[in-house]
Amino acid sequence: MTYRGRIETGGFLVFLTIITIAFGAVVSSFAAALLWSALAAILFQPLYQRLLARHPGKRNLAASLAMLIIFIAVVVPTLVIASMMIDQATSVYSSMQGGQINFSAYFKQIHDALPDRLQMLVDKSGIDSFERLQTRVSDALGNSVRTIAGQALSIGRNAFAFLLAFGIALYVTFFLLRDGDRIGPALCRSLPLEPSVTQRLVDKFVAVVRATIKGSVIVGLVQGGLGAITFWLVGVPAALLWGLLMALTSLLPALGPAIVWVPVAVYLLATGAIWQGIAVVVSGVVVIGLADNILRPILVGRDTGIPDFVVLVTTLGGIEMFGLSGIVVGPVVAALFLAGWQILTEQRLGRTKNDAEA
Repeated sequence: MTYRGRIETGGFLVFLTIITIAFGAVVSSFAAALLWSALAAILFQPLYQRLLARHPGKRNLAASLAMLIIFIAVVVPTLVIASMMIDQATSVYSSMQGGQINFSAYFKQIHDALPDRLQMLVDKSGIDSFERLQTRVSDALGNSVRTIAGQALSIGRNAFAFLLAFGIALYVTFFLLRDGDRIGPALCRSLPLEPSVTQRLVDKFVAVVRATIKGSVIVGLVQGGLGAITFWLVGVPAALLWGLLMALTSLLPALGPAIVWVPVAVYLLATGAIWQGIAVVVSGVVVIGLADNILRPILVGRDTGIPDFVVLVTTLGGIEMFGLSGIVVGPVVAALFLAGWQILTEQRLGRTKNDAEA
Protein backbone atom coordinates (compact mmCIF):
# COMPACT_ATOMS: atom_id res chain seq x y z
CA MET A 1 0.00 0.00 0.00
CA THR A 2 1.33 3.44 -0.93
CA TYR A 3 1.86 6.25 1.54
CA ARG A 4 -1.21 8.04 0.17
CA GLY A 5 -3.23 4.86 0.47
CA ARG A 6 -2.26 4.43 4.12
CA ILE A 7 -3.20 8.06 4.82
CA GLU A 8 -6.59 7.60 3.18
CA THR A 9 -7.23 4.34 5.02
CA GLY A 10 -6.19 5.88 8.33
CA GLY A 11 -8.36 8.93 7.68
CA PHE A 12 -11.35 6.74 6.91
CA LEU A 13 -10.83 4.74 10.12
CA VAL A 14 -10.63 7.97 12.13
CA PHE A 15 -13.82 9.21 10.48
CA LEU A 16 -15.52 5.87 11.13
CA THR A 17 -14.49 5.99 14.80
CA ILE A 18 -15.73 9.55 15.28
CA ILE A 19 -19.05 8.99 13.53
CA THR A 20 -19.62 5.75 15.48
CA ILE A 21 -19.05 7.57 18.77
CA ALA A 22 -21.37 10.36 17.60
CA PHE A 23 -24.04 7.85 16.62
CA GLY A 24 -23.77 6.20 20.03
CA ALA A 25 -24.14 9.59 21.73
CA VAL A 26 -27.24 10.41 19.66
CA VAL A 27 -29.06 7.17 20.53
CA SER A 28 -27.73 6.90 24.10
CA SER A 29 -30.97 8.28 25.54
CA PHE A 30 -32.76 5.22 24.19
CA ALA A 31 -29.95 2.73 24.77
CA ALA A 32 -32.00 0.62 27.19
CA ALA A 33 -34.99 0.52 24.81
CA LEU A 34 -32.78 -0.48 21.89
CA LEU A 35 -31.03 -3.13 23.98
CA TRP A 36 -34.29 -4.76 25.05
CA SER A 37 -35.55 -4.57 21.45
CA ALA A 38 -32.51 -6.52 20.31
CA LEU A 39 -32.92 -9.03 23.13
CA ALA A 40 -36.61 -9.50 22.35
CA ALA A 41 -35.83 -9.98 18.65
CA ILE A 42 -33.23 -12.65 19.49
CA LEU A 43 -35.54 -14.42 21.91
CA PHE A 44 -38.62 -14.41 19.67
CA GLN A 45 -36.88 -14.95 16.33
CA PRO A 46 -37.88 -18.66 16.33
CA LEU A 47 -41.52 -17.61 16.79
CA TYR A 48 -41.24 -15.23 13.84
CA GLN A 49 -39.62 -17.90 11.66
CA ARG A 50 -42.42 -20.34 12.54
CA LEU A 51 -45.06 -17.76 11.59
CA LEU A 52 -43.17 -16.93 8.39
CA ALA A 53 -43.16 -20.61 7.45
CA ARG A 54 -46.96 -20.60 7.72
CA HIS A 55 -47.20 -17.41 5.64
CA PRO A 56 -44.37 -17.68 3.10
CA GLY A 57 -43.14 -14.39 1.71
CA LYS A 58 -45.35 -12.30 4.01
CA ARG A 59 -42.65 -10.93 6.30
CA ASN A 60 -44.71 -7.94 7.49
CA LEU A 61 -47.64 -10.18 8.41
CA ALA A 62 -45.45 -12.66 10.25
CA ALA A 63 -43.70 -9.87 12.17
CA SER A 64 -47.04 -8.23 13.03
CA LEU A 65 -48.47 -11.52 14.33
CA ALA A 66 -45.31 -12.08 16.38
CA MET A 67 -45.60 -8.58 17.88
CA LEU A 68 -49.27 -9.21 18.70
CA ILE A 69 -48.37 -12.42 20.52
CA ILE A 70 -45.54 -10.66 22.38
CA PHE A 71 -47.86 -7.83 23.38
CA ILE A 72 -50.61 -10.11 24.68
CA ALA A 73 -48.42 -12.75 26.32
CA VAL A 74 -45.61 -10.57 27.68
CA VAL A 75 -46.29 -6.83 27.64
CA VAL A 76 -49.83 -6.77 29.03
CA PRO A 77 -49.11 -9.08 32.01
CA THR A 78 -45.92 -7.14 32.74
CA LEU A 79 -47.78 -3.82 32.78
CA VAL A 80 -50.48 -5.22 35.06
CA ILE A 81 -47.93 -6.61 37.51
CA ALA A 82 -45.91 -3.38 37.35
CA SER A 83 -48.96 -1.25 38.17
CA MET A 84 -49.78 -3.47 41.16
CA MET A 85 -46.15 -3.34 42.30
CA ILE A 86 -46.12 0.46 42.04
CA ASP A 87 -49.24 0.65 44.20
CA GLN A 88 -47.70 -1.58 46.87
CA ALA A 89 -44.33 0.19 46.73
CA THR A 90 -46.06 3.54 47.13
CA SER A 91 -48.06 2.19 50.07
CA VAL A 92 -44.93 0.81 51.78
CA TYR A 93 -43.06 4.05 51.14
CA SER A 94 -45.90 6.07 52.66
CA SER A 95 -46.05 3.75 55.67
CA MET A 96 -42.31 4.19 56.23
CA GLN A 97 -42.61 7.94 55.99
CA GLY A 98 -45.51 7.92 58.44
CA GLY A 99 -43.76 5.64 60.91
CA GLN A 100 -46.17 2.72 60.58
CA ILE A 101 -43.30 0.51 59.34
CA ASN A 102 -40.23 0.52 61.55
CA PHE A 103 -37.54 -2.01 60.64
CA SER A 104 -35.59 -1.25 63.82
CA ALA A 105 -38.59 -2.27 65.91
CA TYR A 106 -38.91 -5.51 63.92
CA PHE A 107 -35.28 -6.39 64.58
CA LYS A 108 -35.70 -5.56 68.25
CA GLN A 109 -38.64 -7.98 68.40
CA ILE A 110 -36.48 -10.72 66.90
CA HIS A 111 -33.63 -9.95 69.30
CA ASP A 112 -35.88 -9.99 72.36
CA ALA A 113 -37.47 -13.27 71.30
CA LEU A 114 -34.11 -15.09 71.18
CA PRO A 115 -32.90 -17.16 74.19
CA ASP A 116 -30.73 -15.22 76.64
CA ARG A 117 -27.56 -17.14 75.76
CA LEU A 118 -28.13 -16.57 72.04
CA GLN A 119 -28.83 -12.89 72.70
CA MET A 120 -25.46 -12.57 74.43
CA LEU A 121 -23.73 -14.38 71.58
CA VAL A 122 -25.37 -12.13 69.00
CA ASP A 123 -24.48 -8.98 70.96
CA LYS A 124 -20.84 -10.04 71.23
CA SER A 125 -20.56 -10.96 67.57
CA GLY A 126 -21.76 -7.55 66.33
CA ILE A 127 -19.49 -4.90 64.87
CA ASP A 128 -19.42 -3.14 68.23
CA SER A 129 -22.86 -4.00 69.48
CA PHE A 130 -26.02 -5.57 68.24
CA GLU A 131 -27.67 -2.16 68.10
CA ARG A 132 -25.15 -0.87 65.55
CA LEU A 133 -25.54 -3.99 63.41
CA GLN A 134 -29.31 -3.66 63.77
CA THR A 135 -29.18 -0.04 62.61
CA ARG A 136 -27.04 -0.86 59.60
CA VAL A 137 -29.24 -3.75 58.49
CA SER A 138 -32.36 -1.69 59.09
CA ASP A 139 -30.94 1.18 57.05
CA ALA A 140 -29.97 -1.22 54.25
CA LEU A 141 -33.45 -2.72 54.11
CA GLY A 142 -35.07 0.66 54.40
CA ASN A 143 -32.90 2.10 51.62
CA SER A 144 -33.69 -0.88 49.38
CA VAL A 145 -37.42 -0.37 49.77
CA ARG A 146 -37.06 3.40 49.40
CA THR A 147 -35.07 2.87 46.19
CA ILE A 148 -37.69 0.56 44.70
CA ALA A 149 -40.50 2.88 45.74
CA GLY A 150 -38.58 5.88 44.45
CA GLN A 151 -38.06 4.19 41.07
CA ALA A 152 -41.75 3.35 40.93
CA LEU A 153 -42.70 6.96 41.68
CA SER A 154 -40.11 8.17 39.16
CA ILE A 155 -41.76 6.08 36.44
CA GLY A 156 -45.05 7.75 37.26
CA ARG A 157 -43.53 11.25 37.15
CA ASN A 158 -41.74 10.53 33.86
CA ALA A 159 -44.65 8.77 32.22
CA PHE A 160 -44.13 10.50 28.87
CA ALA A 161 -40.45 9.53 28.65
CA PHE A 162 -41.31 5.96 29.65
CA LEU A 163 -44.08 5.69 27.05
CA LEU A 164 -41.80 7.16 24.38
CA ALA A 165 -39.04 4.64 25.13
CA PHE A 166 -41.59 1.85 25.29
CA GLY A 167 -43.05 2.82 21.91
CA ILE A 168 -39.58 2.99 20.35
CA ALA A 169 -38.74 -0.44 21.77
CA LEU A 170 -41.84 -2.01 20.20
CA TYR A 171 -41.25 -0.21 16.89
CA VAL A 172 -37.62 -1.32 16.65
CA THR A 173 -38.47 -4.86 17.73
CA PHE A 174 -40.84 -5.18 14.77
CA PHE A 175 -38.10 -4.35 12.27
CA LEU A 176 -35.48 -6.45 14.02
CA LEU A 177 -37.84 -9.42 13.92
CA ARG A 178 -38.67 -8.86 10.27
CA ASP A 179 -35.14 -8.12 9.04
CA GLY A 180 -33.03 -9.77 11.74
CA ASP A 181 -31.94 -12.62 9.46
CA ARG A 182 -30.48 -9.98 7.15
CA ILE A 183 -29.15 -7.44 9.66
CA GLY A 184 -27.33 -10.04 11.77
CA PRO A 185 -25.17 -11.53 9.00
CA ALA A 186 -24.44 -8.04 7.62
CA LEU A 187 -23.16 -6.90 11.02
CA CYS A 188 -21.04 -10.05 11.36
CA ARG A 189 -19.47 -9.47 7.95
CA SER A 190 -18.59 -5.89 8.89
CA LEU A 191 -16.69 -6.89 12.04
CA PRO A 192 -12.89 -6.86 11.61
CA LEU A 193 -12.60 -10.46 12.85
CA GLU A 194 -12.04 -13.85 11.28
CA PRO A 195 -15.36 -15.41 10.23
CA SER A 196 -14.82 -18.42 12.51
CA VAL A 197 -14.10 -16.17 15.50
CA THR A 198 -17.12 -14.01 14.73
CA GLN A 199 -19.37 -17.05 14.49
CA ARG A 200 -18.19 -18.42 17.85
CA LEU A 201 -18.72 -15.08 19.57
CA VAL A 202 -22.17 -14.67 18.01
CA ASP A 203 -23.16 -18.20 19.04
CA LYS A 204 -22.01 -17.53 22.59
CA PHE A 205 -23.85 -14.18 22.68
CA VAL A 206 -27.14 -15.69 21.48
CA ALA A 207 -26.83 -18.67 23.85
CA VAL A 208 -26.23 -16.47 26.90
CA VAL A 209 -29.04 -14.06 25.99
CA ARG A 210 -31.54 -16.86 25.58
CA ALA A 211 -30.30 -18.65 28.69
CA THR A 212 -30.45 -15.49 30.77
CA ILE A 213 -33.91 -14.46 29.64
CA LYS A 214 -35.57 -17.86 29.23
CA GLY A 215 -33.82 -19.39 32.21
CA SER A 216 -33.02 -16.74 34.78
CA VAL A 217 -35.82 -14.25 34.13
CA ILE A 218 -38.64 -16.77 33.72
CA VAL A 219 -37.45 -18.88 36.64
CA GLY A 220 -37.11 -15.68 38.67
CA LEU A 221 -40.68 -14.70 37.88
CA VAL A 222 -41.92 -18.15 38.86
CA GLN A 223 -39.99 -18.09 42.13
CA GLY A 224 -41.12 -14.54 42.83
CA GLY A 225 -44.72 -15.48 42.12
CA LEU A 226 -44.53 -18.48 44.43
CA GLY A 227 -42.95 -16.31 47.10
CA ALA A 228 -45.62 -13.63 46.75
CA ILE A 229 -48.38 -16.26 47.05
CA THR A 230 -46.70 -17.72 50.15
CA PHE A 231 -46.36 -14.31 51.81
CA TRP A 232 -49.97 -13.45 50.95
CA LEU A 233 -51.23 -16.71 52.46
CA VAL A 234 -49.36 -16.14 55.76
CA GLY A 235 -50.45 -12.49 55.93
CA VAL A 236 -47.18 -10.65 55.18
CA PRO A 237 -47.92 -7.05 54.07
CA ALA A 238 -47.00 -5.97 50.51
CA ALA A 239 -46.60 -9.59 49.39
CA LEU A 240 -46.31 -8.64 45.72
CA LEU A 241 -43.46 -6.22 46.41
CA TRP A 242 -41.50 -8.84 48.37
CA GLY A 243 -42.24 -11.35 45.61
CA LEU A 244 -40.67 -8.95 43.13
CA LEU A 245 -37.58 -8.72 45.33
CA MET A 246 -37.43 -12.52 45.36
CA ALA A 247 -37.65 -12.56 41.56
CA LEU A 248 -34.71 -10.15 41.35
CA THR A 249 -32.59 -11.98 43.92
CA SER A 250 -33.23 -15.31 42.17
CA LEU A 251 -30.81 -14.08 39.50
CA LEU A 252 -27.95 -14.38 42.00
CA PRO A 253 -26.40 -17.86 42.16
CA ALA A 254 -26.00 -19.52 45.58
CA LEU A 255 -28.03 -16.77 47.29
CA GLY A 256 -31.28 -16.45 45.41
CA PRO A 257 -34.71 -15.82 46.96
CA ALA A 258 -33.44 -17.02 50.35
CA ILE A 259 -32.14 -13.47 50.86
CA VAL A 260 -35.78 -12.43 51.22
CA TRP A 261 -37.70 -15.39 52.63
CA VAL A 262 -35.18 -16.43 55.31
CA PRO A 263 -35.37 -13.10 57.25
CA VAL A 264 -39.16 -13.16 56.92
CA ALA A 265 -39.31 -16.71 58.30
CA VAL A 266 -36.96 -15.79 61.16
CA TYR A 267 -39.09 -12.79 62.06
CA LEU A 268 -42.32 -14.82 62.01
CA LEU A 269 -40.86 -17.61 64.16
CA ALA A 270 -39.23 -15.18 66.60
CA THR A 271 -42.44 -13.21 67.11
CA GLY A 272 -44.64 -16.24 67.80
CA ALA A 273 -46.17 -16.74 64.34
CA ILE A 274 -45.05 -20.37 64.36
CA TRP A 275 -47.18 -21.92 61.64
CA GLN A 276 -46.66 -18.94 59.37
CA GLY A 277 -42.88 -19.18 59.82
CA ILE A 278 -42.89 -22.92 59.19
CA ALA A 279 -45.02 -22.41 56.08
CA VAL A 280 -42.53 -19.88 54.71
CA VAL A 281 -39.59 -22.22 55.42
CA VAL A 282 -41.29 -25.21 53.78
CA SER A 283 -42.33 -23.14 50.77
CA GLY A 284 -38.85 -21.62 50.46
CA VAL A 285 -36.99 -24.93 50.64
CA VAL A 286 -39.39 -27.29 48.88
CA VAL A 287 -41.47 -25.23 46.45
CA ILE A 288 -39.37 -22.16 45.61
CA GLY A 289 -36.03 -23.94 45.87
CA LEU A 290 -37.01 -26.87 43.64
CA ALA A 291 -38.55 -24.58 40.99
CA ASP A 292 -35.06 -23.54 39.92
CA ASN A 293 -33.78 -27.13 39.67
CA ILE A 294 -36.80 -28.27 37.68
CA LEU A 295 -37.44 -25.34 35.35
CA ARG A 296 -33.95 -24.04 34.54
CA PRO A 297 -32.70 -27.16 32.68
CA ILE A 298 -35.94 -27.23 30.66
CA LEU A 299 -35.86 -23.54 29.75
CA VAL A 300 -32.13 -23.04 29.25
CA GLY A 301 -31.57 -26.26 27.39
CA ARG A 302 -27.77 -26.11 27.48
CA ASP A 303 -25.00 -24.88 29.70
CA THR A 304 -23.60 -21.42 28.99
CA GLY A 305 -20.23 -22.38 30.40
CA ILE A 306 -20.02 -19.47 32.88
CA PRO A 307 -19.01 -20.30 36.46
CA ASP A 308 -21.58 -19.38 39.11
CA PHE A 309 -19.26 -16.95 40.91
CA VAL A 310 -18.66 -15.08 37.64
CA VAL A 311 -22.41 -14.87 37.02
CA LEU A 312 -22.91 -13.53 40.55
CA VAL A 313 -20.25 -10.83 40.29
CA THR A 314 -21.11 -9.73 36.74
CA THR A 315 -24.85 -9.66 37.44
CA LEU A 316 -24.36 -7.43 40.49
CA GLY A 317 -21.90 -5.24 38.61
CA GLY A 318 -24.18 -5.05 35.59
CA ILE A 319 -27.15 -4.00 37.71
CA GLU A 320 -25.04 -1.33 39.41
CA MET A 321 -23.85 0.09 36.08
CA PHE A 322 -26.86 -0.39 33.80
CA GLY A 323 -29.82 -0.86 36.13
CA LEU A 324 -32.33 -3.54 35.14
CA SER A 325 -30.58 -4.09 31.80
CA GLY A 326 -27.50 -5.23 33.71
CA ILE A 327 -29.29 -8.50 34.47
CA VAL A 328 -28.54 -9.49 30.88
CA VAL A 329 -25.60 -7.22 30.07
CA GLY A 330 -23.43 -8.51 32.93
CA PRO A 331 -23.55 -12.23 32.04
CA VAL A 332 -23.24 -11.44 28.31
CA VAL A 333 -20.07 -9.41 28.91
CA ALA A 334 -18.70 -12.24 31.05
CA ALA A 335 -19.48 -14.84 28.39
CA LEU A 336 -17.85 -12.82 25.60
CA PHE A 337 -14.85 -12.11 27.84
CA LEU A 338 -14.33 -15.81 28.56
CA ALA A 339 -14.99 -16.82 24.95
CA GLY A 340 -12.58 -14.19 23.61
CA TRP A 341 -9.75 -15.29 25.87
CA GLN A 342 -10.44 -18.94 25.07
CA ILE A 343 -10.22 -18.21 21.34
CA LEU A 344 -6.97 -16.27 21.84
CA THR A 345 -5.48 -19.15 23.84
CA GLU A 346 -6.46 -21.67 21.18
CA GLN A 347 -4.95 -19.52 18.44
CA ARG A 348 -1.69 -19.08 20.34
CA LEU A 349 -1.47 -22.81 21.05
CA GLY A 350 -2.17 -23.51 17.39
CA ARG A 351 0.59 -21.15 16.26
CA THR A 352 3.01 -22.64 18.79
CA LYS A 353 2.22 -26.14 17.55
CA ASN A 354 2.73 -25.09 13.93
CA ASP A 355 6.06 -23.44 14.75
CA ALA A 356 7.21 -26.59 16.58
CA GLU A 357 6.29 -28.78 13.61
CA ALA A 358 8.08 -26.43 11.22
